[in-house]
Amino acid sequence: MSVADKAVLSASATVEVPFHDVDAMNVCWHGHYLKYFEFGRAALLRKFDYDYREMQASGYVWPVVEAHLKYVRPAIYGQQIEVCAHLLEHENRLKIGYEIFDCVTRARLTKGYTIQVAVNAATQELQFVSPPCVQEKLERAWAR
Repeated sequence: MSVADKAVLSASATVEVPFHDVDAMNVCWHGHYLKYFEFGRAALLRKFDYDYREMQASGYVWPVVEAHLKYVRPAIYGQQIEVCAHLLEHENRLKIGYEIFDCVTRARLTKGYTIQVAVNAATQELQFVSPPCVQEKLERAWAR
């Protein structure tokens, strides 16, 4: 399968905006969107069998080194939202794109991305290419 033939790997998670995430006007505080991105990211990582336990077992940690968010509409208390995560890059880093939608109207609330890099857990050395285990797991996921 060529790189051009591979579909973008995607996953999503549904979240209800909890009371403790909103301000006095029932609007979600802007910092919580990164937490919601994490729900989507975890679903995406599980899709190719590289969730945080597998990362740790592989000997690598993947800190987030960059995050970008664009707020389109506010999320409010009790709103059901869908967090969609898409693997955009994987060769030298993990770049994951996100979109958050209202589950009922499908209106987009937020979009953005995060970038994670591989670090050898034992030596703390930055890896300039993704470890072979990531490519192997992705190949298996694309073959399904």
